[in-house]
Amino acid sequence: MTPTQWDFPVELCCRPMAFVTLTGLDVVYNAVHRAVWDAFCANRRADRVPISFKVLPGDHEYPKCRTKRTSYEWYIPKGILKTGWMNKHLNLVPALVVVFYELDWDEPQWKEKQSECATRVEIVRQSLQGRNTKVAVVLIQKKTPLPPGEDVIASERAAALCNACDLSGKSLFVLPHTDHLVGYIIRLENAFYEHAQTYYYTEIRRVKSHKEFLNKTTHQLLFVRHQFKIAFFSELKQDTQNALKSSVIYPNPDPLETQTGVLDFYGQRPWRQGILSFDLSDPEKEKLGILSLQLKEKNVLHSELIIALLSNAVAQFKKYKCPRMKSHLMVQMGEEYYYAKDYTKALKLLDYVMCEYRSEGWWTLLTSILTTALKCSYLMAQLKDYITYSLELLGRASNLKEDQKSRIEKNLIKVLMNESPDPEPDCDAAAVKASQKLWADRVSLAGSNVFTIEVQDFIPFVQCKAKFLAPSFHVDVPVQFDVYLRADCPHPIRFSKLCISFNNQDYNQYCVVEEAYQKSDVLEQSSQGTMCLVPGKTRRFTFKFVAKTEDVGKKIEITSVDLILGSESGRCVILNWRGGGGDAASSQEALQAARSFRRRPKLPDNEVHWDSLTVQASTMIISRVPNISVQLRHEPPALTNEMYCLIVTVQSHEETVAKDVKLTAGLKPGQDANLTQKTQVTLHGTDACDDSFPALLPDIPVGDLQPGEKLEKTIYIRCGTVGSRMFLVYVSYLISTIVEGKEILCKCHRDETVTIETVFPFDVAVKFVSTKLEHLDRVFADIPFLLMTDILSASPWPLTIVASQLQLSASMTPVDQLESYVENVVLQTGESASECFCLRCPPVTNASGVATGSYIISWKRSSPVESVPVVSTVITLPHVVVESIPLHVNADLPSFGRVRESLPVRYHLQNKTSLVQDVEVSVEPSDAFMFSGLKQIRLRILPGTQQEMLYNFYPLMAGYQQLPSLHVNLLRFPNFTNQLLRRFIPTHIFVKPQGRQADDNSIAAA
Repeated sequence: MTPTQWDFPVELCCRPMAFVTLTGLDVVYNAVHRAVWDAFCANRRADRVPISFKVLPGDHEYPKCRTKRTSYEWYIPKGILKTGWMNKHLNLVPALVVVFYELDWDEPQWKEKQSECATRVEIVRQSLQGRNTKVAVVLIQKKTPLPPGEDVIASERAAALCNACDLSGKSLFVLPHTDHLVGYIIRLENAFYEHAQTYYYTEIRRVKSHKEFLNKTTHQLLFVRHQFKIAFFSELKQDTQNALKSSVIYPNPDPLETQTGVLDFYGQRPWRQGILSFDLSDPEKEKLGILSLQLKEKNVLHSELIIALLSNAVAQFKKYKCPRMKSHLMVQMGEEYYYAKDYTKALKLLDYVMCEYRSEGWWTLLTSILTTALKCSYLMAQLKDYITYSLELLGRASNLKEDQKSRIEKNLIKVLMNESPDPEPDCDAAAVKASQKLWADRVSLAGSNVFTIEVQDFIPFVQCKAKFLAPSFHVDVPVQFDVYLRADCPHPIRFSKLCISFNNQDYNQYCVVEEAYQKSDVLEQSSQGTMCLVPGKTRRFTFKFVAKTEDVGKKIEITSVDLILGSESGRCVILNWRGGGGDAASSQEALQAARSFRRRPKLPDNEVHWDSLTVQASTMIISRVPNISVQLRHEPPALTNEMYCLIVTVQSHEETVAKDVKLTAGLKPGQDANLTQKTQVTLHGTDACDDSFPALLPDIPVGDLQPGEKLEKTIYIRCGTVGSRMFLVYVSYLISTIVEGKEILCKCHRDETVTIETVFPFDVAVKFVSTKLEHLDRVFADIPFLLMTDILSASPWPLTIVASQLQLSASMTPVDQLESYVENVVLQTGESASECFCLRCPPVTNASGVATGSYIISWKRSSPVESVPVVSTVITLPHVVVESIPLHVNADLPSFGRVRESLPVRYHLQNKTSLVQDVEVSVEPSDAFMFSGLKQIRLRILPGTQQEMLYNFYPLMAGYQQLPSLHVNLLRFPNFTNQLLRRFIPTHIFVKPQGRQADDNSIAAA
């Protein structure tokens, strides 16, 4: 018997599909037939019906159908199922035979073709020899058929063909050879599938009918046989539910020899020949047969089969995003690889899963996986893996018992002493023997004996936490930090070296603890020594060093902590913690400790609770505390554009000389960019400060300061806009100091900031009025008007108006000499100073407005300091609208009158145009006056000339009286109104009573 007889049959390793044979197709010489066959078998997608097609000749001989039994009374089965039965129904006995025949409905020789087709169908039925296989006919036609019912000839001939071939109408099909061939083929497949379903259903009914002939006492094997056949036919029918319901589990094929040398039945037992039931007549023979089966089964590589199935399952759960189920199956795959002695693949899978179980805290599962991984690493003599898994199995995440941890710890020490460890329990004896030779080779071969294990991805039996004593240290104070270690192994253990690494490697040399010992002292029973760790006890190591002055302002970070186990003479393991410590479980434990409200028991003064310790892996080096004072004196608020005086007083309180003192003063960086552009700083108050001056003066050398010495520096600040500004005064210096017996040169600094508000010094109001002091929204060409300015002090400090100046534009001319009337005037808060200027504007063509000029005020803060510079503020005067008038009238009259005394009045009428003006003048009487002169007259005034009119007014009553009204009418300019005229001439005058002598200058005309 060949070994392949013990493998699973091919029929059980493939998907059962309905078997359909196609006859009448010449796929070699007929292109149409070849295209039909390709459409059936090529590109079969998953959505097409499960059918296995095969092309056979029409007279093919199918397996003969045996005579059916009517009784099983004397039948003795040799096994469960004949070995060739499944192949017969998968590949030899079809569910449907399809006869292809080229025949169109309009065939001229229809009778002959019909007879030939019927003959082919009959030959197929004869070759099937009484089987229940279905038969169908497909007519290959050149034309596309008409819809059913429209082609009467086709319907008649189809009925005649079905009658001649003894077929039902559902077994006759038409296949047009057109462009849509694949679509017709798919429709045919679906029809074939229905016929096949009917065939397998009939076969299931036939097998079930045999059960009535069976006896449960003597025909137990036949019950199994028939149940398996029903299940197999259900699978061919794609009825999975009934197939599983009918399936049975039975032993693998009998491994013992038979008389013929081959297995005729599955489940065949040669020692049971002639036995109709499972009752054992010879128990000893049965025992030997079972032992023989087990021996054969032992040679079957079950792990390979299991691993393949598990791999498919992993892919399935990965596809549907079930990570925990995927991890569980990967553990099973790793264990199967271990049983198959493929330890490399087992470790690869187990390592992958360990990471997830560590992060989620599944400690029991992690312990089980680590135990298997330790066995794999031992059997392969992988030193680093063996050490790594041992470290973790000794740790707090391991659920092993103390005796198991003790054994692992002793094995770990043996490995570190360059000896072979004891075998792991429950390992294969042959594999252990091979591994012992590998371990012996490891001991004898000289190789790399230093192993670095980065523990952030593991949970070793040693925990580490490094902590700086403060978040920052001054450069003249030693940097101090503690390293805490805690062991979780069963026995005290001694380490050889502890060293800390920093981002600045110059400090590494100051942070090393080293202790020499003998090999036999690694497991320290006395728990004495600097580097001995006692299980469950926290050990603290304190370090300190002096920071370098160039590291001021920088962060010092612990990059790694290395704890060395073993020695260079044996094997050396370096446990490396990144940063200040912590492993794969530290973050989760810290979170749980923070959320816990349990009270911790009180410990002795020299011990601490491990959970209360936090990692502080970095600290900042800051400058030495300065021992100088910086005072700022000033008088806020600052006034816009003034040279604001800020006096800086620096006094040294150091015990030695402060060297290289430098001052930085000005606008503090980081503020609005507009403030930077509008702020200037200088050391000289007399300088004309413009936009070229900086906002910050850096590193102004001051010299050295003796102990107790004081110096003053004056800073002048010009603020061009109002608002708040923050100013910085920064004083730096160098000083020597002794730290831990070492002299260092420290750079110290002190800074002060001050916020200064800037306000406007004064408000300036400008207005235009007539000579009668009436407000003007416009002026008239060549007519004098007044410009009035009011300076209102808004400063909280007294202001001195040094001078004022009116700079007129080219379009304006002064009537009299321009002089300042506010020179050296001191204004207190809220006080104002006013000036008045008489101006005239010549005729202009610009109707939108004429520029007046600018008003310049020279001022300074009233201060006893004579050096305070004068500030000039330029006020741009508003534009004024200038209009031309055709006639200007002005009056000459005394400032007052007296009752019953003559009052002479002279009116001047001036023609302002280039035309001759016809003027009508009239005077309207007043109750307070009598007058003499022309009451009404018509004049003609030449261009550019004027006409005078003289009147004598005689006051009749005292008081502020209305003068007789002068009315002017211009015939050429009807829009010239008397309302406009009243702007130029007085309308009232004050009349004194008769007989009183008052000061003539005390009353002004209005």
